[in-house]
Amino acid sequence: MATMEESFPRGGTRKTHKSEKAFQYSVEHDNLFDISTEEESTKRKKNQKGPAQTKKLKIEKRESSKFVREKFEILNKESLCEGMRILGCVKEVNELDLVISLPNGLQGVVQVTEICDAYTEKLNEQVAQEEPLQDLVGLPELFSPGMLVRCVVSSLSITQRGKKNIKLSLNPKNVNKVLSAEALKSGMLLTGTVSSLEDHGYLVDIGVGGARAFLPLQKAQEYIRQKNKGAKLKVGQYLNCTIEEVKGNGGVVSLSIGHSEVSAAIATEEQNWTHNNLLPGLVVKAQVQKVTPLGLTLKFLSFFTGLVDFMHLDPKKAGTYFSNQPVKACVLCVHPQTRAVRLSLRPIFLHPGRPLPRLSCQQLGAVLDDVPVQDFFPNIGATFRLKDGALAYAWLSHLSNSKKLFKPETFKPGNTHKCRIIDYSQMDELALLSLRTSIIEAQFLWYHDIKPGVLVKGTVLTIKPYGILVKVSKQVRGLVPPMHLADILMKNPEKKYHIGDEVKCRVLLCNPEAKKLIMTLKKTLVESKLPAITCYADAKPGLQTHGFILRVKDYGCIVKFYNDVQGLVPKHELSAEYVPDPESVFYTGQVVKVVVLSCEPSKERMLLSFKLSSDPKKECAGHSQKKRRVINAGQLVDVKVLEKAKDGLKVAVLPHNIPAFLPTPHLSDHVANGPLLYHWLQAGDTLHRVLCLSEHDEHVLLCRKPALVSAVEGGQDPKSFSEIHPGMLLIGFVKSIKDYGVFVQFPSGLSGLAPKAIMSDKFVTSTSDHFVEGQTVVAKVTNVDEEKQRMLLSLRLSDCTLGDLATTSLLLLTQCLEERQGIRSLMSNRDSVLIQTLAEMTPGMLLDLEVQEVLEDGCVLFSEGPVPGLVLRASRYHRAGQEVESGQKKKVVILSIDMLKLEVHVSLCHDLVNRKAKKLKKGSEHQAIVQHLEESFAVASLVETGHLAAFSLTSHLNDTFHFDSEKLQVGQGVSLTLETTEPGVTGLLLAVEGPAAKRTMRKTRKDSETVDEDEEVDPALVVGTIKKHTLSIGDVVTGTVKSIKPAHVVVTLEDGIIGCIHASHILDDVPVGTAPTSKLKVGKKITARVIGGRDMKTFKFLPISHPRFIRTIPELSVRPSELEKDGHTALNTHSVSPLEKIKQYQAGQTVTCFLKKYNVVKKWLEVEIAPDIRGRIPLLLTSLSFKVLKHPDKKFRIGQALKATVVGPDSSKAFLCLSLIGPHKLEKGEVAMGRVVKVTPKEGLTVSFPFGKIGRVSIFHVSDSYSETPLEDFTPQKIVRCYVLSTTDPELTLSLRSSRTNPETKSKIADPEINSIQDIEKGQLLRGYVKAVQPSGVLLSLGPSVMGLAQYPHVSQYSPAKSTLYDKHLPEGKLLTAKVLSVNHRGDLVELSFLPRDTGKPDVFPASLGLPLRKQDERETGAEERDHRGEEKKGKRKSQKRKEKSNGQGPEEVQLPSKEKKVPQKPQAKKPGKRPHPESGSEQEHVNKKQKKAAPSEEDDSGVEVYYREGEEEMEEPSVPPRKKHPRPAEAPRLQLSSGFVWDVRLDSLTPALPPHRESSDSEEEEKPEQATQKKSKKERELEKQKAEKELARIEEALMDPGRQPESADDFDRLVLSSPNSSILWVQYMAFHLQATEIEKARAVAERALKTISFREEQEKLNVWVALLNLENMYGSQESLTKVFERAVQYNEPLKVFLHLADIYTKSEKFQEAGELYNRMLKRFRQEKAVWIKYGAFLLRRGQAGASHRVMQRALECLPKKEHVDVIAKFAQLEFQLGDAERAKAIFENTLSTYPKRTDVWSVYIDMIIKHGSQKEVRDIFERVIHLSLAPKRMKFFFKRYLDYEKQHGTEKDVQAVKAKALEYVEAKSSVLED
Repeated sequence: MATMEESFPRGGTRKTHKSEKAFQYSVEHDNLFDISTEEESTKRKKNQKGPAQTKKLKIEKRESSKFVREKFEILNKESLCEGMRILGCVKEVNELDLVISLPNGLQGVVQVTEICDAYTEKLNEQVAQEEPLQDLVGLPELFSPGMLVRCVVSSLSITQRGKKNIKLSLNPKNVNKVLSAEALKSGMLLTGTVSSLEDHGYLVDIGVGGARAFLPLQKAQEYIRQKNKGAKLKVGQYLNCTIEEVKGNGGVVSLSIGHSEVSAAIATEEQNWTHNNLLPGLVVKAQVQKVTPLGLTLKFLSFFTGLVDFMHLDPKKAGTYFSNQPVKACVLCVHPQTRAVRLSLRPIFLHPGRPLPRLSCQQLGAVLDDVPVQDFFPNIGATFRLKDGALAYAWLSHLSNSKKLFKPETFKPGNTHKCRIIDYSQMDELALLSLRTSIIEAQFLWYHDIKPGVLVKGTVLTIKPYGILVKVSKQVRGLVPPMHLADILMKNPEKKYHIGDEVKCRVLLCNPEAKKLIMTLKKTLVESKLPAITCYADAKPGLQTHGFILRVKDYGCIVKFYNDVQGLVPKHELSAEYVPDPESVFYTGQVVKVVVLSCEPSKERMLLSFKLSSDPKKECAGHSQKKRRVINAGQLVDVKVLEKAKDGLKVAVLPHNIPAFLPTPHLSDHVANGPLLYHWLQAGDTLHRVLCLSEHDEHVLLCRKPALVSAVEGGQDPKSFSEIHPGMLLIGFVKSIKDYGVFVQFPSGLSGLAPKAIMSDKFVTSTSDHFVEGQTVVAKVTNVDEEKQRMLLSLRLSDCTLGDLATTSLLLLTQCLEERQGIRSLMSNRDSVLIQTLAEMTPGMLLDLEVQEVLEDGCVLFSEGPVPGLVLRASRYHRAGQEVESGQKKKVVILSIDMLKLEVHVSLCHDLVNRKAKKLKKGSEHQAIVQHLEESFAVASLVETGHLAAFSLTSHLNDTFHFDSEKLQVGQGVSLTLETTEPGVTGLLLAVEGPAAKRTMRKTRKDSETVDEDEEVDPALVVGTIKKHTLSIGDVVTGTVKSIKPAHVVVTLEDGIIGCIHASHILDDVPVGTAPTSKLKVGKKITARVIGGRDMKTFKFLPISHPRFIRTIPELSVRPSELEKDGHTALNTHSVSPLEKIKQYQAGQTVTCFLKKYNVVKKWLEVEIAPDIRGRIPLLLTSLSFKVLKHPDKKFRIGQALKATVVGPDSSKAFLCLSLIGPHKLEKGEVAMGRVVKVTPKEGLTVSFPFGKIGRVSIFHVSDSYSETPLEDFTPQKIVRCYVLSTTDPELTLSLRSSRTNPETKSKIADPEINSIQDIEKGQLLRGYVKAVQPSGVLLSLGPSVMGLAQYPHVSQYSPAKSTLYDKHLPEGKLLTAKVLSVNHRGDLVELSFLPRDTGKPDVFPASLGLPLRKQDERETGAEERDHRGEEKKGKRKSQKRKEKSNGQGPEEVQLPSKEKKVPQKPQAKKPGKRPHPESGSEQEHVNKKQKKAAPSEEDDSGVEVYYREGEEEMEEPSVPPRKKHPRPAEAPRLQLSSGFVWDVRLDSLTPALPPHRESSDSEEEEKPEQATQKKSKKERELEKQKAEKELARIEEALMDPGRQPESADDFDRLVLSSPNSSILWVQYMAFHLQATEIEKARAVAERALKTISFREEQEKLNVWVALLNLENMYGSQESLTKVFERAVQYNEPLKVFLHLADIYTKSEKFQEAGELYNRMLKRFRQEKAVWIKYGAFLLRRGQAGASHRVMQRALECLPKKEHVDVIAKFAQLEFQLGDAERAKAIFENTLSTYPKRTDVWSVYIDMIIKHGSQKEVRDIFERVIHLSLAPKRMKFFFKRYLDYEKQHGTEKDVQAVKAKALEYVEAKSSVLED
């Protein structure tokens, strides 16, 4: 009706709407203080109007005043109703709900299940799965505070305290249920949630029944990019959308969420909005109808009216509104019953999709004085103006302490009041105030007011096991955990605390966002007067405070303070005395007093101590003074050097002189320049632009690295983890080096780990080789964990390149040389003439110098000239081969100045001294020679001109490690590109090195006097070279032992001369195994005799007459025999070469030597026999024990004396070759150690011995017992103990049999040695390896050179159809047992049998193949042949002869190796029927017939004779048999072959026109059948033709035989055409292709089968899928198997496919894959008991009983109750079969005790016990079961089973006993019935 009146207004006064009337009744309020402006206006109007209107005006006056008053009531909880549509703003987002701010200061809650249906479904799925879903995100990711949302009031409930709770729903189904699909129009603004992600967009739930809403991807792109940070939309994401297009009468709706479309969307009349479906959040164009002090009434969409209360006027236009003014408004809420509409004119609401600005909560809880009233609204509340100009509002109930005390007159505009901010209303952009005294004076109004460490009073609310709940204020509650109820742990807190008790607590932790408050009642903490630590910054060293122990560990105690701050008390700080076990002394929760030792706030680390020594008051005073002048990390400061410490400079930060420390590595980016700067800086020097790295109280750490300084200045230094993201390049320094990686710190104090794997592009053996502590590095962030405050870094050059390598290289070089120039200026400020001179010298300067001395190592020293102490030196290389003498004048060029050692390196090189003046071009490439190497750069001279150029050795800050092969050497050639053409102040040109490939090696001069590369010079001896001495040979000297080495002792003689005593010159008789050098101790005084002098340069002993003897190291002897005698033996000093000395030792001679070291690389012991004679003992000659050879270091000690045998001199070096195991002669019968160098499968090993001898081991000599894989345990480099069998060949013949190498062990010889045919006896059982399958039989190797032959009748009792089966089951190298049937020593022939009856071993073919047994006469061939050798019939000979011919192969064809060729002829010699010539045609015909009758299969007929009984032969000879045949004896078994497809036809025997089945390799053989044919008469040929025709007819008949086996693809094609749905045929077809290894064809057959088999034949199709899965598992890849599996799952029942694949994996022993698949099945088919049972069985078969038990438990949790008994019984059965029978019994007993009447379980239990238990157990269980009270029918069943059991296993007596019991039961039952 109302709508009608709006549409068709009648004349006269406007009537009040029904809705307005309804609204008036619905809201009842106190009207005491209502002031109406309308009343005044009506009074004025009354005077103007006539008396007739008076009555009417009175009524209007009453109505209008009531209308204004009630209509402009602001929203309150009473005016809300269920189903009310309202606009809200997200205020808080929690994990499980949203707090929504509603208009007029109201607040509601949206549960997580009220977002949308799709989101709720996902939640349920996650709960069911018990695992987080990937595509389900939490509410905090979907919603953010400030977001506007359309809600529906879902319920209004009253809490226990009488408060109303507003529950809201955002579900589009509830919000938009007022819309119908037909009402949807283009341009409408709706809200919806994403319900699913599709390929081309998103399905959006808009909650309108019958309408599907779709958001195309392109329409969402802008939103995703701008609002969603590029992430895809998630299920449950809330969207404001406009309808783009409506199709099918609202059935399909296309949406857009573009910012411009949404924010400009306006509701228009064309969209046909009605009172019923008007939605909050719509923006409308409206017209002001009426202006009142409480707000406005508006008219919109032609016939709607609505209210705008004072809170929702536009603040800028408030007071300026007038009637009929056009405005834009936003619908705030719609009352479903009264249809009252409220709107807002605030500009923020007029752009849908924009979030509201977030209000700061900083002032929440603040008490404000003198706040002026802005406006007072009777019955509603008052607005106040805050100091910052913002409006605030107080509800009427909050304007006074109670209604009675409320005085409206005190709230006139301008009056001031004291109030407190209690909340914020985001929807109204107002702070909410309270003037109640109780609220203003409350200490803690809200969680924000409570700070950790403060004392609070509260009331005990409840006492729970998890602690005590304490009420602190109306809104605030806190928890006291059980640990914090008292200083000690309380067992019964209820005895001390009672509900309602007032308690005083201290706050441990307060989290206002989570509304979490944790407090303590520990008396010591509550009453503590010491300062509380609430953040790491509070913890200043020396501070004393109270805390409580959180954890006690073996390394110390972790003590916790307030606000989750904690520190460590290390073990040594626990007490003044040592505490071995902290856990026994301290306990968790103990209150302790600690002192802070140190704290790093950035890392949240604190060290504490229980040792309280210092006075805290003094310390605190000291701290407060220092705080005044603090410097911050990241600040750049100037510093003054105070003094030098061990590892850095102590400095003062200017201007306040704050002490700080600057470590040496932090002086420069260049590792080498740090120590230089440290050396030359002195107290008083000032350094500018130094960076403060960290500041902890007194400890300020500084850094002067230019790279770090510029990074901080350029702002490239992230301050927190939130600023760091992967891929960033940061500059830092190495903080510490660990085995697993390098820790890098950045200027801000953040640090990360560079793990070993990504530390370098090169292989990292040791991390310390690559970096040094303090080194500057560039790091790339690869991973950031913000929670744990950790990051992973890469230091690889490939990741951290800062640009072009040449540029970086040049920059590093320039910086390095500039720093060195700075050092020069520091040097020039010194007073010393020497230092000033050095500072002025630069590389490239030419000097004229006088040679002072030429040293022994070839260096030249020059005289210091006018500057005392100046050292100028030219190395041997830089002497450039010139002859120089003392006093000679030379012109030199300076290469480099060593600023630490104060030395100048110069060169005499002609090219450098005489430089060519040639113009150089920048960027030109030159060849250069390296002249000098520094740590980070090198100096080279240009080949063309002789100019010196410097180039960097590193191309990057991280490029510090180079392999030896990459390092440059002096004299090496390089290619340089010049970057400067003039030498600057540094004196050097700057250049960049070209590619390393252009480097050339230095030509080394041949030294006549070379030192062996293995020689290590004792540094103690080198020192002594400088001293001259006057000793001569024979002098007795005294001295002190300086150091003891393995083979010599260094002695200091008088005058500081260094002497040497060799181990051989200490004792006269050296006991073997002792170390003579250990007899002397360091510091011991000794007397010795000089026996020689060693030249340090050549290591030769010089005669005393040699001029350099005075510079030798005296060689001494302390042997008692040497010291006693006057005479003495001097060392032989006249031999020129050490080789001559060695020649005096003979092979076989025994010597005593002294172990110097074990060379791991060369695998020998290095020993010394005398000071000038050295030897080597190869490892293999040290022992015959494997234990010793494995760990020689355990057996041989350095310095030990060894008795060794001389083997001979080592020709290459001056060494003696020695042996510890006697003379090394590899002669027959010797045992020696060798090393495997090669393993040849199926043949044997190649073994090498010291000195290059090689030997071979046959597989027959590897062990005394043969094995299937004899060479499995041998790998190259393995040490073996060998016995030399023969030395006749160039290579030794060896044996590893322990019966040879260790004869004394007398071990059992399973397989005797067979070295010749003489070692074999008839009847002997031997083992050997298959050599080959020949036409005549199987060759078996019995020894290295002996073979035997087993003819086919003696190979197997079966008759295989295919020869390939022989190759498959008798591969080369297979180990077989054979019986020797005969031995022919003359012919070297051995005949063998593999038959089970001879060997006692299984047949070579497994019975599972289903092969037909060989006919009796075939099997007995050999025996018959031997028994009736002389009585053989002619026919037999012909038969054999013809057969050879028909195959095109005679016996001569068997080709064997030379030694074995005779073997196959042996059996043939015994068989006279084998070689005769063809005799006549009739005989041949007879042969043909015979062959048709019983020829063996074509593959195995060669070399196997077939015998027939004579009767048969004679019967068949006269006539050709007719076509209708009685079945032939060979046929029956053939047709039953399961695996092979065999034709029973020999086409090659029918007619010469058909090609022979086997190709002959011998031309003679081919001619024989032809000759035979030519000799035949016409009649014979006719007969043959007839026979051929008959045979063809037989073949045709056979083809029609349904039982025939196919043998070609065509046959199969014919078969599958006739039976297309037979999976067996298809699978056989696949198998046929697989036999020929044609895998692709097999796959194609499977695909054909799947297309061909009818869709109804599900099982048949499944069979093919399973075959295909099998195929892919055996022959395919994991990827191809997965693809087939995924397809199979789509087309079949998934569970069946899963189970089949699991079986396939298990059978092929892919247990890991099977396990993973079962786990997938358990997730997908958790309701299927079959899956659980199969998985349990799988685990039990794998021996994982524990896992199987867990699976049963999980199965019972997942499966419905009704399945439990079956599952338990099945698992028990499995336990019986595969696991522990006792456990199985326990499971059954347990189940039957719960379900005693389950006869099925009893029955299974009985079966299992019968199968696996004893007879007593079986009878026990039967006795139990027949005494159960079950139905008679069931009891009969059990009695019958008991009776059957006893009949089978018991005696007659037992059977009678059971019958008696049955009778007893029947009688008892009948008597019960009678009763």
